[in-house]
Amino acid sequence: MALSLRAAAIASVIAIVASTSVMAQTTGTIPPPGPPPQFPPPPTANQYSSNEIIDAGHHFFGSVSRGLAEGVERAVSQWGLPNGYILGEEAGGAFIGGLRYGDGMLYTRNAGDVRVFWEGPSVGFDFGADGARTMMLVYSLPEAGAIFNRFGGINGSAYLVGGFGMTALTGNHIVVVPIRSGIGLRLGANLGWLKFTDSPTWNPF
Repeated sequence: MALSLRAAAIASVIAIVASTSVMAQTTGTIPPPGPPPQFPPPPTANQYSSNEIIDAGHHFFGSVSRGLAEGVERAVSQWGLPNGYILGEEAGGAFIGGLRYGDGMLYTRNAGDVRVFWEGPSVGFDFGADGARTMMLVYSLPEAGAIFNRFGGINGSAYLVGGFGMTALTGNHIVVVPIRSGIGLRLGANLGWLKFTDSPTWNPF
């Protein structure tokens, strides 16, 4: 009889220990949640978002293409959100060396819209004559008039996707990123520069 009672007591202890172990596993400390997903920062009061730029390109080029969207996203990933952009048309031709000319409108959030003209040599491995609609993203523009300057090409910045070509130029801490589409699309070393003026001129120097 005593032996039976002792066996029953041991079984009860084992059952309690097992039950406690299961509860510890199921009600243990819950790990803290992971960090929230990272999203691009929203545009400031004088910047344009990627969607705004792509929408402007849609109306300008006539359609939204994967190439345009990828070009804009690539520029944003490298230089951030622009605080201005230019829509215009460019014509020129080059084989080893040549000239390019264009005119368009600079749009800014807080500094107004300004008509701009650009011209300059293109030296490098460019090919073909072209007549292209051009969108230029402008970064770190302190005021609209600061665009009237000379900007040199950034080596290694040429990029081609879906019928759109992208390069980058810089001057006085301002970055200009032309995104072009047109006949005889130009893509190459682009070691030349562009000079922006407030009136048309045939002199690129």
